[in-house]
Amino acid sequence: MAERVVPEGRRRRRRPTKQGAVLSERLIVDTALRLVAQHGGEALSVRRLGAALGADPSALYRYFRNTDALLLALADELIGRAQEGWTVTGDWRADLRAIGLRIHASYRSNPQAALLAAHRTTGRPHETRAVETILGVLRSGGFPDALAVRIYHAFVDQALAFAAQDAAALALPRAAQEAEEGVWHGVYGRLSPDTHPNIAATFRLLAADMRDSGYPFALELMLGAVAALRPATDGD
Repeated sequence: MAERVVPEGRRRRRRPTKQGAVLSERLIVDTALRLVAQHGGEALSVRRLGAALGADPSALYRYFRNTDALLLALADELIGRAQEGWTVTGDWRADLRAIGLRIHASYRSNPQAALLAAHRTTGRPHETRAVETILGVLRSGGFPDALAVRIYHAFVDQALAFAAQDAAALALPRAAQEAEEGVWHGVYGRLSPDTHPNIAATFRLLAADMRDSGYPFALELMLGAVAALRPATDGD
């Protein structure tokens, strides 16, 4: 996409697309997410989006300056979906757990998009609302500002790092996923106790645990560490 964009007031397309839909930012983002889910990152192009929408590709410039701007909108949409239907409860630990798991689940449910966008800072409304919410949870929970910022940084990076790793595994072709799973039994399950006593002793537990994401337990470890850093208050 070229670096050009139509002013906000002129963005709305009044004529329906070939599919009978009126073009909008929401429709473009939803269609882009669907295409990326089906075909991977190479689907994020003006030509393919225009074909899927039944619109002239140049019409997309009314909504997004370039493909990177569209990618940031996809990232922001995943963050927004993580927040849908959730409100702060006032229990800082429960609130951080909920939003962390929601962010992780949102990216895992869209692995191809997560591969493209989990590392991006969007500056868009859903992201700024999430940052405001998480900082608010920490500050209301009794954490001083400097500590709240450092915890926020570690908390978000942990969630997104696990989301990106898990998304990468989910985005593998099925044959590659099965090969990965087979390594545990085909290699680790055959290691001798004489040479690898710790793996041999824990293999059944290890193979079972590695089927799932390590994020929920890592999150609990972080929350425990965060609780230990929290200054004592009269209400404790």
